[in-house]
This record gives sequence, C-alpha cells and structure tokens, in this order.
Amino acid sequence: MTNVKFLNPFVDAVVDVLKAECGVEARRGQLSLQKLALTTDDLTVLISLVGQVQGVVLYGLSTQTGLDLVSRVMEQPFHELDSLAQSGVAELGNVITGRATVKLSQAGYEANISPPTLIVGKGTQVSTLDFTRIVVPLETELGTLVIHLALRESPPGQARENFVPVNIATKA
Repeated sequence: MTNVKFLNPFVDAVVDVLKAECGVEARRGQLSLQKLALTTDDLTVLISLVGQVQGVVLYGLSTQTGLDLVSRVMEQPFHELDSLAQSGVAELGNVITGRATVKLSQAGYEANISPPTLIVGKGTQVSTLDFTRIVVPLETELGTLVIHLALRESPPGQARENFVPVNIATKA
C-alpha cells in the first residue's frame, strides 16, 4: 500500500503550482483508497518515480478543466484539446511532480521522474496491479484535479527499480 507520508508533498505541490501558474486556489477533498484499474477522468497524466520513492502518480481531470488550466498557464484561450493543449496538460503534471520531488528530497527521499504520459479518454485501463492507490481530489474554481498515488519507499538496494508495473490498455 502507498505510504501516506508521501501524500502531502504532492498535495502541497498541486496547491503551489496551481496558485503560481494558474492563479487558482485548490482545496483538498476527501481522501480515499482505490484499486480500480480504469481511468474515470477525460484526461490522465501518468508519471513514474524511481529512486528512494518508487511507483506512479496519476493526475485526473476533465477536458474542460484541462483546457481552462492550460488557458491560464499560456495566457491564451484553448477551446479544443489540440496537440498544444495536450502538451500543456502533460507539462502541468510534470511541473507538479517535479515540485513534489523537491519536497520529497527536502524530507530525505530522492526520486527521479519519467517524462509525462497523457492518456486521453475515460475507461482506459491503467493497472497498478494489486497495489492500492491513495486518491485525493483537489477542488478549484476551474474544476477538480484528482491525484492518484501508488508510491512506496524503495526496499534496500532497489532504488533504481520501479516496483509498480503499469499496464495500459484501452477498451475495445
């Protein structure tokens, strides 16, 4: 199961980045645990962590929330999820995760992150196998961004291995 001590750096990073980049406040919603392998949001940014903290983080949001956030970041309106908007949503997840890893490092946990993967569409299977994810929604005036954490501290000698294999399959 995900270690809860890794949650706050990600929640704090979302709050910090959304405030700085988009000018919006984010309020933490009710924490839950989830094993469900299907994405339930229109857009999901997936980033892997390797190091003293290993696993994956997913950020789920609606298309409209993604467009609104990217419009704020890039200071121009986006009305469709074109390649630039998709890149902006993925980069927002990348910046948040980068900020979270700085916070983890300050707490004594080093981790490197992968480039972001953007999954477009609900119902895509993103399986972290039997690893329970901590899920926390963050409410903003532009919509909800949901963090899914499947992270744990690396076992001794395994800081370079990702212990949470990720399988992605689309619905047929």
